[in-house]
Amino acid sequence: MSKLARGNKFEVGFRRDRDTHGCSVGGRAGGTGISQERASTEQVPGEAEEHNGVFVRFLRGVEKVGNLLPHPFWLFVILGVIIVGLSAVLELFGVESENPADGELVEVQSLMTPEGFQRMVTDAVDNFVNFPPLGLIIIVMLGVAVAEGSGMIGATIRIVVSRVSRRWLTFTIALAGVTGSVASDAIYVILIPLAAAAFKAAGRSAVLGAIVAFGAASAGYNASLVITASDPLFAGISTAAAQLIDEDYVVSPIANYFFAAASAVVLALMITLVTELLLVKMTDPMRRAEDREGGAAAAALSVGRNNGSSEQTHGTDDEAGASGSELTDGDELLSYSPKEVRALLLSLVSLAGFLAIYFGLLFTPGSPFQGEDGSALESALVTDVAVPIALAFIVVGVTYGVIAGTITSPSDLPEMMARSIKELSGVIVIFFAAAQFIAYFDWSNIGTVLAIEGARTLEQWDLPVFVLFGGVVLLVALFNFFITSGSAQYTLMAPVLVPMLMLVGISPEVTQMLFRMGDSPTNIISPMSPYFALALGYLQRYYPRAGVGTLLSLTLPISITLLISWFLFFMLWYLIGIPLGPGVPVN
Repeated sequence: MSKLARGNKFEVGFRRDRDTHGCSVGGRAGGTGISQERASTEQVPGEAEEHNGVFVRFLRGVEKVGNLLPHPFWLFVILGVIIVGLSAVLELFGVESENPADGELVEVQSLMTPEGFQRMVTDAVDNFVNFPPLGLIIIVMLGVAVAEGSGMIGATIRIVVSRVSRRWLTFTIALAGVTGSVASDAIYVILIPLAAAAFKAAGRSAVLGAIVAFGAASAGYNASLVITASDPLFAGISTAAAQLIDEDYVVSPIANYFFAAASAVVLALMITLVTELLLVKMTDPMRRAEDREGGAAAAALSVGRNNGSSEQTHGTDDEAGASGSELTDGDELLSYSPKEVRALLLSLVSLAGFLAIYFGLLFTPGSPFQGEDGSALESALVTDVAVPIALAFIVVGVTYGVIAGTITSPSDLPEMMARSIKELSGVIVIFFAAAQFIAYFDWSNIGTVLAIEGARTLEQWDLPVFVLFGGVVLLVALFNFFITSGSAQYTLMAPVLVPMLMLVGISPEVTQMLFRMGDSPTNIISPMSPYFALALGYLQRYYPRAGVGTLLSLTLPISITLLISWFLFFMLWYLIGIPLGPGVPVN
């Protein structure tokens, strides 16, 4: 997952020369091969000395500091050790706090005792197995794996993008990118070259198309028209954090769905506006250079169209350029067969049938899946929605695969699922360490005391909700420069943020959404993100003179626009009082 474990899917390496910022990117599972020769030092008119800019130097500093941080696994191990030592010190000083919920005194408990050390050993397996995000993310990814492995997700994006009119091209690419997080990391290698080819075919800049796709897929990662694997992941972490205060509290994987779906349209619209009003002018000199150098045609050779994740392309840039005329305007990337269209239409029919059955079981009187007193919101199909989500992806994936011929035997399904779990291996390893850290945080009562004292401080300050929410979003955005793994960052912050805000009347679902809004928009300007280097590699294919500053100058307007507009949209949503998801009021 792009935001699940930093760098667990792509190997990225910068090659820094004195006058260039070339990069080499190898897609291990995503399937792209990009190698860039030394970029020319010649600059087009109006292009600044980008590498010496203040913001570029700032991000270089961020990169250096971020590189000092250990792998997220070791980060949680180190923090766990710190919690153990800190618990002994705080107990020695008698640190305690009164829980406003029940008036009981909460004391910090030392873990540096024989009982504490024994518990760390005897409960380690239970901590891991019962870690809320673990089962949720695995179940959902089993379904997503079938939809992605069959080619359904890639075909959907390719067909939609290739059939849209020029007037709606930017918005369509942006909406596909925002919603494309359902395809996990594959969205980058599917959409970036596809968008570049589509823009080139429409007589526009391939660079502009690539930036729109990258900006939407990365900065809009936490918004989507459909449920993605991030939803159960964040819900599980929120549940674990909320249970520090209320042991019965459960956050549903669809807790943010209404707002996230609406946000997808809003973010796509904002990306379209900033693109057409600003980025078009900024990329005009690059488009003229593209016309002279034919960069987009060469780039089309780097990515196949088998589900957006082909085998790596080996060979030199000269070889790519020599045969680039064969794929002028990216015809191969934009093409699709009648069989694919038919398979996609039938998969949509199967989805409609699945939803009809789902809602029938949910609302039909006497259904075994109805909740207490016939309540739909208390039905197992809602409270444990991970299974229906996985089944929905399996239904559409199998339908598409059988019709398109990408699934030929029942054994194909477990093979696709196994590949998905293999890609999650890095996340699962991190989850083991994270589960122990959260358990120690809970056992020691440090998290509870911090939450109580933090909530008391917030009550004393009596901050307006606009300021409080804005502060949380900005704090998350700042942390995201250094820790680009969304699960790692939220696992670190949630045990304090979620309980603290619960104690001042802010629900875990609202806190979760605030985190997601701060987390996404700065992805595209964080040098710690592996996809930053991936995007730079693509950019240099279309425009060889591009450097880190070029990418930053084009993505910074998107980042700032989305951060501000998304927050304002949330505040409007919050003040009106629209539920964030099914059965999840904002207050």
